Order: sequence, then C-alpha cells, then structure tokens
Amino acid sequence: MQNQKWYKNPEMIVALSALLIGLVTAFTSIYSAYVDREYARASVWPRLEIFRSYNSNAFSYGVNNSGTGPAIIKYAKVYDGSKYLKMWKDVEAFKNIRQSHLSNRTLSPQKNITPVSYTGNDAQKLAEADKLISIELCYCSIYDECWLTDRENRPLPIEACFIEDEQRFLQ
Repeated sequence: MQNQKWYKNPEMIVALSALLIGLVTAFTSIYSAYVDREYARASVWPRLEIFRSYNSNAFSYGVNNSGTGPAIIKYAKVYDGSKYLKMWKDVEAFKNIRQSHLSNRTLSPQKNITPVSYTGNDAQKLAEADKLISIELCYCSIYDECWLTDRENRPLPIEACFIEDEQRFLQ
C-alpha cells in the first residue's frame, strides 16, 4: 500500500471543501445580518431642523423632522444670552405669543411643530430678541441613537441625552 499525504486523500479534499463552503456561508450570513441592521436603522433615521420665520407682522420658530423616522425629543435648552429659560414668556418680548410644547415629545417624519407663533405689530421686537436666543435640542431615534442640534442645524451624534435641571426648558 502506498503512503499518501493527508491532503491528497479524497475524503480530506471533500471535508476541506465542505469546511470552506461552510465558512463562506457563515461569513455571508453575518454580513447580510449586518447590512439588514444598518438598513433598518437608516430607514428610521430622524433629522430635526430648527428654523425661524419672520416678516413685518409675523414671527415664529419651527422644528421640522426631515428624516425618515420619528424623532423622540428628549430635551430642549433655550438660552437668551444671559440665562437658561424655562418658558418662552421669560423673554419680555415673548409675553403675548402663541406657544406650543417643544420638550419631551415625538415628532413624526416629515412633520413640523411651531413652538412659538406671533402675528401682530410687535413682530420686530421678537426679531430683535431672537438675536440673543440660542436653541438646542437633543433627540433620539427608536433605536436610541441620539443627536444634538442647534439653530445651525448640524446634528452631532452623542451617546445619550443628559441635561442639568437648571438648563432644562420646560415648555
């Protein structure tokens, strides 16, 4: 009987081929699952944009979700140049405005909210007060991926939304 090398044995060639096919199949399955997860995350990606609207007799702030998934707004910070605000009426010029809730809400994709709206002769006063106001929102997707955005509308990915109570906007 002739002594053959182990890798030339037909049974070993079949076994190594089966092993190689199994490894390729496992790699393909893992990669496919990764792509599916990324696609699922991308299909529900929120993107909040803060905007201001002003003309001679109307003033408003708005928040639009231009993403593909719901945005869960965790908190809002509103700063007027000297202190963090709790409510819009904390700014003298904003005393007589129509207001809506901004913090702790869910904004559906392609929807917007108008947290501040004013129509009247004092719109110029609100536009002047607006020069000192900064707004920051922290929001998350349904997969708990979170972003921080401000009036420049450049979302910054963050680990989670944390805020100190004295900075939290309550409205």
